[in-house]
Amino acid sequence: MRGVVGLLALMVVAPSTPGADGWRPLFNGKDLTGWRANNDPDSFTVKDGVLRVQASGATSAHLFYVGDRKDGFEAFKDFELEATVRAEPNSNGGIFVHTDMTTRDAQKHLAKGYEVQLNSSAKEKRKTGSLYAVVDLDKSPVDETKWFTVRVVVRGKRITVALDGKEVVDYTEPADVVRPKERAGRRFAADGGAIALQAHDAGSVWYFKDIRVKRLP
Repeated sequence: MRGVVGLLALMVVAPSTPGADGWRPLFNGKDLTGWRANNDPDSFTVKDGVLRVQASGATSAHLFYVGDRKDGFEAFKDFELEATVRAEPNSNGGIFVHTDMTTRDAQKHLAKGYEVQLNSSAKEKRKTGSLYAVVDLDKSPVDETKWFTVRVVVRGKRITVALDGKEVVDYTEPADVVRPKERAGRRFAADGGAIALQAHDAGSVWYFKDIRVKRLP
């Protein structure tokens, strides 16, 4: 009996593995196995098969995919990432790639990597689908209060973003790229980086499901 219990426990905590098509689920729809918050873990909850994201404190928080690692995170370099998402009205959020847990200010914004903007806020000029502060969209192509699919593809120094199958960003990082001082880390990491979900503020609520990734050769 003990062996059966141990096997069941292993099945619960074991990291997901790719299927025959190369896609690997990152969210099991039950709990946050394989994920870790850099701060304010109460900002991330799971209910009815959906990951709910809402900052619980005065600063932003980020949920990193870590797999089975006790420290750090799982790094992804060349990959496709897909997630089905929606928001409450006037909500701000984001998906980070090629990042790490380093923060750059008192609000705990991430210092490194690229952010795919998720924003249904009327006052925000950078709308959903933007590659934040790099390729900005002034109009959202989707209704964020209804479920839609985000697809991010990174290969080398090129990143594309598609919403519900429509490509909205195609950006290649120049070899000599120069960023503003406060965003100096907004570039691709040589060895890849983390995938992270942003809880932007207490007034913003985003929902995630069907999060999956496929590594590219």
